[in-house]
Amino acid sequence: MFGVTLTLSDLLQQYVGLNQLFSEIVAFAMIFSLAIIIAWIGHSIFKRYLCRWASKTQTNLDDEILRNIRAPIFLLAILFGLYYGLAGIASLQAYSGDFATAFTVGQILVVAFIITRITNVLISWYAEESVKHKRKVSNHILFILKKVIQVIVYVFAFLIILGIFNVNLSGVVVGLGVGGIAIALALQNILSDALSAFSIYFDRPFELGDFIVVGDYAGTVTKIGMKSTRVQLLQGEELVISNKELTTTSVRNFKKLQKRRIVFAVKVTYETPVEKLKKIPQIISEILKETEMADLDRVHFRQFGDFSLDFEVVYYIKTGDYNKYMDIQQQINYRIFEEFEKEKIEMAYPTQKIFYVKDRDAA
Repeated sequence: MFGVTLTLSDLLQQYVGLNQLFSEIVAFAMIFSLAIIIAWIGHSIFKRYLCRWASKTQTNLDDEILRNIRAPIFLLAILFGLYYGLAGIASLQAYSGDFATAFTVGQILVVAFIITRITNVLISWYAEESVKHKRKVSNHILFILKKVIQVIVYVFAFLIILGIFNVNLSGVVVGLGVGGIAIALALQNILSDALSAFSIYFDRPFELGDFIVVGDYAGTVTKIGMKSTRVQLLQGEELVISNKELTTTSVRNFKKLQKRRIVFAVKVTYETPVEKLKKIPQIISEILKETEMADLDRVHFRQFGDFSLDFEVVYYIKTGDYNKYMDIQQQINYRIFEEFEKEKIEMAYPTQKIFYVKDRDAA
């Protein structure tokens, strides 16, 4: 292109009769204009054909990527026009090396900008897909993730630029390493919580809106931040717990519960006849079979208690909703009480019988 620029300037001098400086300016203007035209044609193709094709696909991911890289590619074409246009001006030949360096730096920055725009689109698309699939995401963590990726991309771009200027990168890397270690030691707890936040976000042990139990606390997750997670407890207050603690302790997530195993006891008095005792498993089995969302496992005469004859009932309920479970258990309890009244089976309650032995000698 450098030779073409000189030839164009020479042609203008030879056939048009322009002087050298004016012919170089005209050549620069023509080459720069050509670059603008090519950039405009490319931008139009992007807008009219590629974007129209992308709009016909099932996802809007490609639409967003094309829309976000149109302007940077247009800027890249302008940089090409400026560089090759200026390369033909004889009075600027002494600065050709500086122009080449500046052009390369500009290319690197534009490419870095394109990469960050694409990563932003991908993260935003992921957030939208999560919402469509009813997975709640933390916008705060997504924002931090975008910024972290941008910093990493521009740091690499900065290192490449330093390499272009023949800067010894070993010293820079050592300096960055030492500085990074110092910062990491100073912000050890904060960084630990931040990394734990990303672990929670990607591993998904729980999400916003999930009901969890952590140690002696139980409540609903309302916010997952970079340093801490907030849980609205059943008592009403808000628990703020560090992300590091959440990733190093056991967390029970009841939102993941799809099927609950229920075990409860039914106790009757010792005065209950054997014939009625034998009816109890059948009575309870029929009640559970008639109960919607309940699957009977077993009913057994388990043991002779201190003051009662104990039956153990085990069944499964097809929901993780605690309120729904209590409604069903209440319905079962009412039905058992009704059937026991019909059969005249008495429920047991804690009682004691004291027997007095009369002393014959005293008598």
